[in-house]
Parts: sequence; C-alpha cells; structure tokens
Amino acid sequence: MQTRIRQTCLFAVLALGLVVELAGTTLAQSNDPRLGTWKLNLAKSTYAAGTAPKSVTFTTVAAGAGVKVTVDTVAADGTVEHWAYTANYDGKDFPIVGNNSQADTGARTRVDANTVRTVYKKAGKVAVTQTSVVSSDGKTISITSTGTDAKGQTVKSVAVYDKQ
Repeated sequence: MQTRIRQTCLFAVLALGLVVELAGTTLAQSNDPRLGTWKLNLAKSTYAAGTAPKSVTFTTVAAGAGVKVTVDTVAADGTVEHWAYTANYDGKDFPIVGNNSQADTGARTRVDANTVRTVYKKAGKVAVTQTSVVSSDGKTISITSTGTDAKGQTVKSVAVYDKQ
C-alpha cells in the first residue's frame, strides 16, 4: 500500500512539474511581440536601386520553445517564393523548406527581448545576416539585412514590416 501511495505522489509531482513548465513556455510565447502576421511597408523600407521586392508577408507562430515562420515574397522581377522554417533561439542551423533562393538553412539567436539575429546560409556558406527589431509598441519590425545574394550581389537593406 505504501509503495502505491509513493508511486501516486511521484506521478503527481512529475505531472505538476510538466504542467508548470508547459505553462511557462506558453506564457513566455504569448508575450512574444513577434507572433502574428507582418506585411512589408515599402514606403518605410530602404533597398538598393532595383532590388526592392514587390511584396513580402510573413507569419510567425509559436512552435515548442521557438517559432515557425512562413514567408511569401514577390521579388522585384516577379518571381514568387514561398518558404518556411521552424527554429529555436539557440544558434543552431535549421532547414528551410520551400523555394528560398537565398538560403537553405538558418540559425536564430535572441539578442534581447526585442532583437533577434538570424544567419542564413546557402550550401553551408553564410549568405545573409539579418537583425530584426520589434518596436516598443509591437506594431512594426525593422529587419536589417547584409550579405551576398544568390547572384553574388551585395545585400544591404532595411525592411520595415507592419503588424496586420
């Protein structure tokens, strides 16, 4: 009888610990200002001449300890890209699924509560580094990109996105 009571108490303690951990993760993510759908505001963005996309929309949702990001782009030349990834903020490479012409993997690191750095790679070589900053009111994200695109051209832009 005592063994059964001990087993029941141990199970209850483990179950409670799991509930507390999951609740903490959910609460932390529900406060993440990056979650939601974001649309490029071309008027507020800065690109090299002729390189600005026609449109970009991305959606970020909670996924475990990290996020899942889905991106839809219409490039300056009309090329359409749809790609996604799921990543934690641990600096480890994650695969990109879809037709991203710039990268096939990336790695995310949280710099502070409002800033994330993502390093995108193509065939194992760093292609573009992005630093994204969420505004204090949570209504915009500014993404500064530097690197080299698939054509070998220098990438340097500041894209401003509005929360939808």
